[in-house]
Amino acid sequence: MGSNRQVIYRHRLATRLWHWVNAAAVALLLMSGAMIFNAHPRLYWGEYGANPDRAWLHIGATERTGYLSVAGWRFDTTGVLGRWTDPQGVTRTRAFPHWATIPSGYNLALARRWHMAVALLFAFALLAFMLASLLNGHAARDLRLRARELRPAHLWADIVAHLRLRFHDPADPAAFNTLQKISYAAVIFGLIPLMIVTGLAMSPGMDAGYPWLSGMFGGRQSARSVHFIAAAALAGFIVVHLLLVLASGPVRQIGGMITGRVPGAPPPRHDRGGDMAGAAA
Repeated sequence: MGSNRQVIYRHRLATRLWHWVNAAAVALLLMSGAMIFNAHPRLYWGEYGANPDRAWLHIGATERTGYLSVAGWRFDTTGVLGRWTDPQGVTRTRAFPHWATIPSGYNLALARRWHMAVALLFAFALLAFMLASLLNGHAARDLRLRARELRPAHLWADIVAHLRLRFHDPADPAAFNTLQKISYAAVIFGLIPLMIVTGLAMSPGMDAGYPWLSGMFGGRQSARSVHFIAAAALAGFIVVHLLLVLASGPVRQIGGMITGRVPGAPPPRHDRGGDMAGAAA
């Protein structure tokens, strides 16, 4: 009995391995980074920064509320940021709540160990993926943007298709759409390397041996701010990515990222027989 849909080989092994390793690493980095941020929940520009200095971002608490202050704008974040209640019913006045940090209880030293260990995995996994993508043609075939794809009319058509929850070209269901290419390339070749470089720039050891590294960003505090912004942007990308996975069929998408294969369009019918099942490898 033949299948009534084609099966498309969409994700190579290197892509799938990196996806799942990266998913775990990013979750651990964001949560351990949140605990590290709890030790000093303020961000500055320049080389130096301490409590008396003017911070452009601050998560804090008053006697009754938690708040987020950004560039002079202040938002009430009681119950989520700044002031929240732990599972034992105790009110805490730390920036990020227990469920968003590793470890869940305040422990700066342990959070730094987690962060540094996972950061090594994060960096070398990215390097391995980049090399594999060059060797197997994934970067050139799936991520390279063609000139026609950057035309305003094409970009607008892709945005409209996304709003209508149409994410793949029926004529070429294995291809990545333009917005996917732009976002994936920006994250893989821009955002993640930026996080790695700013992380190195914040290291006292690296700063002592290679002071030009933090100087690239205008000082260690600026590097810390850029690192935080990049982490927030990556978290935002993940949220959008997960929403799109849900909108486009989570079983299909997650299954494809495990096996590499996703169902495509029904194959053409032929006069001399029944259904013809095809497979693109």
